[in-house]
Amino acid sequence: MTKEELHEKTVDLCGRLIQTPSYSGEEQAIAELIAREMRDLGYDEVRFDACGNVLGCLRGSRPGARVLLDGHVDTVPVQERERWSFDPFCGTVADGKLRGRGASDMKGAVAAMIVGAAYYADVCKRDFAGEIWVAGVVYEELFEGVCARRISEAVRPDYVIIGEASDLNLKIGQRGRAEIVLETVGKPAHSSNPEKGVNAVKKMMKLLAALEDYKPRHQENLGAAIQELTDIISYPYPGASVVPQRCVATLDRRLLVGDTPESVLAPIRSVIDRLAAEDPQFSARAYLREESRTCYTGETISAQRFFPAWRYGETDDFVVNCFEALQELGDDPILTHYSFCTNGSHYAGEAHIPTVGYGPSPESLAHTIDEYVLVSQLTRAAEGYAALIAALLRTGSEKTA
Repeated sequence: MTKEELHEKTVDLCGRLIQTPSYSGEEQAIAELIAREMRDLGYDEVRFDACGNVLGCLRGSRPGARVLLDGHVDTVPVQERERWSFDPFCGTVADGKLRGRGASDMKGAVAAMIVGAAYYADVCKRDFAGEIWVAGVVYEELFEGVCARRISEAVRPDYVIIGEASDLNLKIGQRGRAEIVLETVGKPAHSSNPEKGVNAVKKMMKLLAALEDYKPRHQENLGAAIQELTDIISYPYPGASVVPQRCVATLDRRLLVGDTPESVLAPIRSVIDRLAAEDPQFSARAYLREESRTCYTGETISAQRFFPAWRYGETDDFVVNCFEALQELGDDPILTHYSFCTNGSHYAGEAHIPTVGYGPSPESLAHTIDEYVLVSQLTRAAEGYAALIAALLRTGSEKTA
């Protein structure tokens, strides 16, 4: 495969991926498309797991490290379609931009990974030590890292490349995310006689006011451990002439390295205990949200919504090798960190597998109206993935030498 063919195949595949809608839980068509493409590109093995993740493997001529390229294939829904200036599923090029839902997040990266890995294996004629795995991952938009657990169990990678948008820079960390549920309990009564009840919403207001004193800690490079109210609802709802007997609110908590479920809940529970001691009618609890979803295969996934943070050092060997590989392409990358959550929460945060992030497009284009990826970045990313694969396979060889 020539470099020109690499570019052409990447753009063509990205367009077809965009033209295949793939909301979370509805990824079967795109997974099957990816499997066909991998087989056409000469992958040695292509398979699906119980969740519907699609995995392809390219094997070198001798044993070595396993490098996994991870790209999720689900997208957020198209909202306010009337505001789009083009068909969200057109997958066409105009003004140097490949356009459509998922172009930046992250079908561009998925296409570049699939073709870039095949390009590397073809150019070196499989004369490398190790294995290259590419995964098209389902349900990431709602469950960061949960379906990725199945992949790391099956592949057992030595290194992982997350393809989330990085503007072709090298990401070496991210904050994590947790959803904390607050629940206050009152006593129902007719709203014409509120003194006979206990208003759960007013108790929630008291709790939220007390939590405003929360002072987020900071961590170098990752920033603040933000804790932000994102929704609140009373029960019964609508509450016509009824003092609400229950109120539920959600806090979005951005996590730092070292945060645990216990450490993020403990300060909130301490506030609840204090308010309960001050007010005999105050009753509340705090816990992490848990949810279950059904994959397109029929497999049920369940998870506590706690996705850990992770970060690596600028002088770690695998980071240095990856950074230098991108420089050798003629690029001028910077070492930085994701502001949002990725499947790296599992690979790096839970499984502690050395992980970097690299992908076309800036983070700011994810989930936007008129989403696109620059063709120039898309094709460069395909070259970049090939360079990163070479760097990580080399790092693995250095470790075992």
